[in-house]
Amino acid sequence: MINNQIAVFGEALFDQFPDGQQILGGAPFNVAWHLQAFNQHPCFISRVGHDATGDKIRQAMQAWGMTVENLQTDPDYPTGTVQVTINNGEPGYDILADQAYDFIAAQQPDVDRRYSVIYHGTLALRNRTSEQALRNLTARHQGKVFIDVNLRAPWWHKETVYQWLDKAQWVKLNHDELMHLSPLQKNTRRDTMRLFLEQHGLEVLVVTCGSRGATAINHTGEFIEVVPVGDLAIADTVGAGDAFAAVLLLGMQHGWPLQLTMERAQSFASALVTKRGATVQDLSFYRPFIDAWNLD
Repeated sequence: MINNQIAVFGEALFDQFPDGQQILGGAPFNVAWHLQAFNQHPCFISRVGHDATGDKIRQAMQAWGMTVENLQTDPDYPTGTVQVTINNGEPGYDILADQAYDFIAAQQPDVDRRYSVIYHGTLALRNRTSEQALRNLTARHQGKVFIDVNLRAPWWHKETVYQWLDKAQWVKLNHDELMHLSPLQKNTRRDTMRLFLEQHGLEVLVVTCGSRGATAINHTGEFIEVVPVGDLAIADTVGAGDAFAAVLLLGMQHGWPLQLTMERAQSFASALVTKRGATVQDLSFYRPFIDAWNLD
């Protein structure tokens, strides 16, 4: 029997900014954080080091009301860290090797639990240990799989990404990632997206395009475009895609029409970029969305 819980698998880490500020991050962590604020109570599966930053992540999750039962502690490898640089408003990332999230233990995720959706990215798949843990988790999964593609050089291999795309029903990536992964590119983004969706047997494909908004296509041929509304006082764009993904998952859970889901995802992502970093630690930030979307 499938329950109504979303499982979120992957990295938890700290984004280190040039001014010395450290902010909780990692795409799966960010998604789980937003889902918790939206009263979804996700199961977050990750691994941190036996160190001060790992303790901070665990404490932050507990303070936010998140369960830490599947947050593993690694005795040998450190909690993940990413050096963030900002150039012309766009973030760049220096992702260190051999971090605790690379070694999520295969035997610990609860493979007997049934989830409505399993969400994961592609960064945590760079190490065979974490990839095997995800294989265990998805082996008996009867619900949907949502892949949020994050191609961070040199930490990805096209064939591995293709294998996981073929297991998914929903996929989100950005325009550049679509171009990297599309063997046959058409004259229009719409046609390229349609071919990509058909090649991997997807139900829904979402492509984000930064300040130009996002597009989606589904298996029935419905094509949707959304754009940010108004002028935004952008603090930074770190985590905008994760905010977008969190609302896509809400739409999956609640059966929202794809057009409405995309509009709401764009609205929330636009609000998020006015804040510094990928996570917001003030529940009042979420309240207007919770009320408008009837998430209580």
